[in-house]
Amino acid sequence: MMLKINEAVEFIKKIYSGKPAVGIILGSGLGSFTDEIKIEKEIPYGDIPHFPVSTVEGHSGKLIFGELGGKKVVAMAGRFHYYEGYSSEQIVFPIRVLKFLGIDTLLLSNAAGAVNPSF
Repeated sequence: MMLKINEAVEFIKKIYSGKPAVGIILGSGLGSFTDEIKIEKEIPYGDIPHFPVSTVEGHSGKLIFGELGGKKVVAMAGRFHYYEGYSSEQIVFPIRVLKFLGIDTLLLSNAAGAVNPSF
């Protein structure tokens, strides 16, 4: 597993040399949140070694590096789900990669509030 993480991290660092402090994982309802980020670099998931590719509609499938609120951030525009056929190891792989890129804080979004319309 560490070999795969290292390969992904090295690939990303060749494209983006900054060190993000915050990771943000966006679900389908927050795809437009990337408009708030001063984007420095985008990397499609399919280009990153060993990275899963999101198949859910509304998930653009890119790592987005930039600045938000004076902090360097990396946003995952789309995430991966067990119901897509991915293993637990594959689902957490991107989070491990983010940690090795240097993030100290991880923010996750989800659509749990949409399960019950009265929320």
